[in-house]
Amino acid sequence: MNIQNQIQLKPFNTLSLDVTASHYIKVQSDEALVEALNYAKQHSLNVLILSGGSNMLLPEHIHALVIHMDIQGIEYLAEDEHSKTIRVGAGQIWHDFVLWTTSQYLYGLQNLALIPGLVGASPVQNIGAYGVEVGEFIESVQVYDRQLETFSTIFAKDCDFSYRHSIFKDDPNRFVITHVIFKLLKHADLMLNYGDLKQAVGDEQTAENLQKQVIEIRQSKLPDPKEYPNVGSFFKNPIITEQLYDHLALTFSKLPHYPQATGGVKIAAGWLIDQSGWKGKQLGMVGMFHKQALVLVNYDKATLADVQATYHAVQHDVYQKFNILLEPEPVLFNESGLIRSHLE
Repeated sequence: MNIQNQIQLKPFNTLSLDVTASHYIKVQSDEALVEALNYAKQHSLNVLILSGGSNMLLPEHIHALVIHMDIQGIEYLAEDEHSKTIRVGAGQIWHDFVLWTTSQYLYGLQNLALIPGLVGASPVQNIGAYGVEVGEFIESVQVYDRQLETFSTIFAKDCDFSYRHSIFKDDPNRFVITHVIFKLLKHADLMLNYGDLKQAVGDEQTAENLQKQVIEIRQSKLPDPKEYPNVGSFFKNPIITEQLYDHLALTFSKLPHYPQATGGVKIAAGWLIDQSGWKGKQLGMVGMFHKQALVLVNYDKATLADVQATYHAVQHDVYQKFNILLEPEPVLFNESGLIRSHLE
């Protein structure tokens, strides 16, 4: 076991914040994971699970054991007339995995191309884009249960998947995801509900072209974290009551909205931010990207405090204008490696 001390995590978080971890280890197997967790327990260290670092807000110093998940591998488990079931290691790069599925004529994930991060993080946030959520194609999630100290399988029906949410967010310190089991289609059933995507795909309605258009649209709007450090979409699209929507629509007739089957209306957070004057605006070293108001960018060696000052200012201005409080997507951690509330 190779525990390293005082490791710089700047290369491992896409917002490129300067972060030093007191203890760090890269884990590439189930056995190594258990060994690392036992080390943390023996040394009274909290554990911070690091995946692709694309959905995290980290302080300058972390006194905890940072476990960097790097379990690789893709294997076929089952097949029937309509689908194939595959097991994927938590350390696989998400976008590379999506490209691989398309090359293998497996369908369902094409709308989720170019989302940053690793496979193991995808169920936690129930990542989604262009009308598709990953939970729709997950059969089960293999985890190490830190409470019971055993490996187990959690089936999709028990994961409580909903918009940007899962059981793994409710109890973040209990489960460590090691593998994800996907059930993917053998025949494409394209999801083209979003206007700009449907228009881009046009008459060539194939999974390959759908994936290509998703990538091109995202590249045209979203900055490359290597050039403009960011965590992707910074705020969740809020779901408001129909009554509030009707009230807002009287004043803002062009407000983008999506009625939800479970009730309420989803509102485009990027539009709210843009209308509040934040598209392309900076507060010190942090600002909202000029091509996509939903993306917060670290322009020059910002600290977590700088990031918080900016997104709090955005929240304030949007609330003042629309009476809607935007909720950040990335997870906020304290110096002990534990998740803290954005409201603190």
